[in-house]
Amino acid sequence: MSSVSIQSIRDLRERTQAGMSDCKKALVEAAGDMDKAVEIILKKGQAKSAKRAGRVAAEGEVRTDVYNDGNSASVVEVNIETDFSARNEQFKNYVSKVSLALRDAADDADLSAIVVDDKTLTDHASELTAIIGEKITLRRFRKLHVPAGKHGFCHSYVHMGGKIGVIITIVTGSAEAAANAAVRNFADDTCMQIAAMNPSTLTREEVAADAIAKQKDIYQAQLRDDPKPKPEAVWPRIVEGKMNKWFSEMVLLEQESAQHKKRIDALMAEAGKAAGSEVTIAGFVRLELGEGIEKKKEDLAAGVAELLA
Repeated sequence: MSSVSIQSIRDLRERTQAGMSDCKKALVEAAGDMDKAVEIILKKGQAKSAKRAGRVAAEGEVRTDVYNDGNSASVVEVNIETDFSARNEQFKNYVSKVSLALRDAADDADLSAIVVDDKTLTDHASELTAIIGEKITLRRFRKLHVPAGKHGFCHSYVHMGGKIGVIITIVTGSAEAAANAAVRNFADDTCMQIAAMNPSTLTREEVAADAIAKQKDIYQAQLRDDPKPKPEAVWPRIVEGKMNKWFSEMVLLEQESAQHKKRIDALMAEAGKAAGSEVTIAGFVRLELGEGIEKKKEDLAAGVAELLA
């Protein structure tokens, strides 16, 4: 069969989202068999996926999920090449599939190897790449749980439609306290604080010793190089003040709330007082889309050449 109908080409394009010329070639190769032509397109799409393996997938979505009656939460980052495709309904459905699959996955599971509907999440990503035409990367995920035998809940917040995702675990002295409105509001406000201010740790004790030593060295060097140096006898006090300021930026409990202008640990104590119970933060996770990924600068001429190839 040397030619195919325009309608067949359109039907195949609608089913696969492939280019018109690719659809025509696939139908010719399949002798007009639509199902076989779809298979050919998918196979070529998967080959295209492999060709794109070096492309940078730095857009996408960060998705959170709270489940197990509020006792568990997860946050996952799935990347794709362009912001336009990140808004594609098929991509969003795939992110939903990934997020739901995490509910039954181990906290340290290999994300790419999780099986859903008899296929790994990687296989599902490859099939979607064949349709959308962009590389999809299952980048990372984290999970939190209320500690066994404790009262509390997990809470989540997503900022800017999936650019930043935060999950947090709150522990209380009773189930009633966990349901208290003041405690729930504290969790919600703190999630937004984490999204906005990006703390590194929950407490000062969790800051790495080498990071503390490096920061002290920086402040001491600044004092030594000051054109109008202060007496060395007061250096320790100055360094201590600068370190406390540094900790107030790094440590969540020592940060000042952007909303309430009080330290987070003070707001936590207020929530506990309102609930008649001790309230603590057991842990938090913040993932920002594309964080740490170096985006490639696209060469326009090269991009046109690739489209014409």
